[in-house]
Amino acid sequence: MTTLKLGRRALMTAALAFGLAGNAAADGHQVVDSIHFLIPGGAGGGWDGTARGTGEALTEAGLVGNATYENMSGGGGGTAIGFLIENADSNHGTLMVNSTPIVIRSLTGVFPHNFRDLTLVSGTIGDYAAIVVGKDSPLNSMADLLAAFDADPGATAIGGGSVPGGMDHLVAAMTMEAAGKDPLDVKYIPYDAGGNAMAALLSGEIAALSTGFSEAVDLANQGEVKILGVTAPERVDAAPDAMTMGEQGIDTTFVNWRGFFAAPGLPEDKLVAYQDAIAKMYDTPEWEDVRARNGWVNIHNPGADFETFLTEQEQVIGDLMKKLGFL
Repeated sequence: MTTLKLGRRALMTAALAFGLAGNAAADGHQVVDSIHFLIPGGAGGGWDGTARGTGEALTEAGLVGNATYENMSGGGGGTAIGFLIENADSNHGTLMVNSTPIVIRSLTGVFPHNFRDLTLVSGTIGDYAAIVVGKDSPLNSMADLLAAFDADPGATAIGGGSVPGGMDHLVAAMTMEAAGKDPLDVKYIPYDAGGNAMAALLSGEIAALSTGFSEAVDLANQGEVKILGVTAPERVDAAPDAMTMGEQGIDTTFVNWRGFFAAPGLPEDKLVAYQDAIAKMYDTPEWEDVRARNGWVNIHNPGADFETFLTEQEQVIGDLMKKLGFL
């Protein structure tokens, strides 16, 4: 079985997230005046959805007074990270969303920074991956995709919203390896953020798309795309008709964490306030609405737990990427 593990801590907290937040139940009192969310990719991607969904829940629950958003694409996410670091003193009101790619892209040298160069605020959610096709595609299952790949690998391009060797590429390669194919034969087409990758799929530029489940579920429910397989251990309530990879004989699972970082040197009182607001958010109906709508898994790793979690993931992902030939 091919499983990309996020560390023992993540697997435990995915099942116990509400318990972790239970001691900080939302009491209706505002915790933070305002948050400016910095999004390292374009509109429509997983980072964008996570930042805007979190801001929606925090403001509607009354935990944060006001939320603003800024998309800053470029460098596989490195532009936003560099901006936050280089302008640290003027960005104490900013939270940057990121996810597994901050580990992957540091390992591959896409950008010179890593998570240790930032203030770690909190891991917040997990998002399964999915392989999807356009609504008019002749492919209706992973078996169809594998048959097309066997017939002509070069004509069966799989796109994603990350750089070659990045997370979407890694998921596609891992899935194909679990299906008995050579992952290095996968023709992967990179796009800057999930929204651009989805547009490429809908325009017919690629045969299939490796993406976050939350990015695909709304379009699938609208009939715009078909989800061929989900990397969840069991079907997800947000799209109950979407089959898991395991149901189709592909023994692989994957969940991508997403969380928030602040500028280096963030004052301790600001850090505590951000962490308090996020912890209280989990017990609000506003958050549950956002979470369920997107099919996210609650994964709450604040502060030092977040650092331990990321250190473990760095080791696991590094080992996997070496195995697949990406490092």
